[in-house]
Amino acid sequence: MSDPYVKLKINNEVGYIEFFHPAHNSLPGDLLAKLAQTITDAGKNNAIKVIVLKSGKDRTFCAGASFKELININDEATGKVFFSGFANVINAMRKCPKFIIGRIQGKTVGGGVGLAASTDYCMATKFAAIKLSELNVGIGPFVVGPAIERKIGLTGMSQIAIDANTFYSAEWAKQKGLFTQVYDTTEALDEAVKEFAENLCSYNVEAMKEMKAIFWQGTEDWGSLLAERAAISGRLVLSEFTKEKLKGFK
Repeated sequence: MSDPYVKLKINNEVGYIEFFHPAHNSLPGDLLAKLAQTITDAGKNNAIKVIVLKSGKDRTFCAGASFKELININDEATGKVFFSGFANVINAMRKCPKFIIGRIQGKTVGGGVGLAASTDYCMATKFAAIKLSELNVGIGPFVVGPAIERKIGLTGMSQIAIDANTFYSAEWAKQKGLFTQVYDTTEALDEAVKEFAENLCSYNVEAMKEMKAIFWQGTEDWGSLLAERAAISGRLVLSEFTKEKLKGFK
């Protein structure tokens, strides 16, 4: 079984940031911290004009937060730190001055949907169904909610947040605006992502930077907002309901 990693590879001025964890690409705190820092560093790297965010292997893009860590939370402060992991990555993506293209090859759950929603342009395969399962364990998609709502609207976000047992198809996600294109195979997706990213590199970097700033207007308070949301999840994860639910994952 492969070890977890976050790595950056630069090819033709495109920075490919790839994360991987053997547990369906779920992300523990150390990997989330490394991912946030890698995105920040890529944003400052003059050798990179456009960023692609992807995950390793073929099946799951991201299964959300690490349940192994979630089960071991015993106080609110630790809970807030845990849930701040995805908040820090989302804020790194938001503040990054370069366009981030999402490459979503498979199913994505919880925090993974938040990552997809935080990209500036997101492309997927037909296997990239999405689900917000947080309500199942007595919490909610509080941290990733603003990013998802920004992309698919409050109606779409609340639908998948309340219907926490259902995977919604990649085509549904495309119709709602989360995905821009949906491809039949990972190979077709990779070819399209490469062509699109490299074409973007031929554009004016300053123009793209200014466009991104405009696209993200109105999110300037997310540094504090997502921290507040992380505190809500950190409190709820200590509830008797959630503790009982999590026993089933031990």
